Amino acid sequence: MKPQRQRVAAYALIYDAGRILLCRISSELPRWKGAWTLPGGGLEFGEQPEAAMIREVEEETGLQVRGHSIAAVDSIYDDTEDEQFHGIRILYQAEVVGGSLRHETTGSTDRCEWHNLHLPPTVPLVDLAEAGLRVARKLWLPL
Repeated sequence: MKPQRQRVAAYALIYDAGRILLCRISSELPRWKGAWTLPGGGLEFGEQPEAAMIREVEEETGLQVRGHSIAAVDSIYDDTEDEQFHGIRILYQAEVVGGSLRHETTGSTDRCEWHNLHLPPTVPLVDLAEAGLRVARKLWLPL
């Protein structure tokens, strides 16, 4: 039987003037290298989800954020040759309250950019970013 791994992570939906902040995945994660995702990441043992989101966003983007509310909870399952993986992903509505946008130099992402929420980006997205964009459009785009 393959090992089973579960990961709980928290991510931010950060919106500004029709744009959403995304981070590009670095070569540290070769399977997804060059694709774009939401800023955020895994919880450390005992860490509150919102605190993890705030910490991860600052590590990846240089921005300090405040979470407003949980926008969605997403669950994925992946059965690979090596393991069965279950990911639980908590998406927070967040706003920038400080810091300056910068790129992470050593980590799972290597670039951060604002992308237009009104039109689909012309960059590759991981499924988390696609899910986040669907939620963000419902939150911030008029019907």
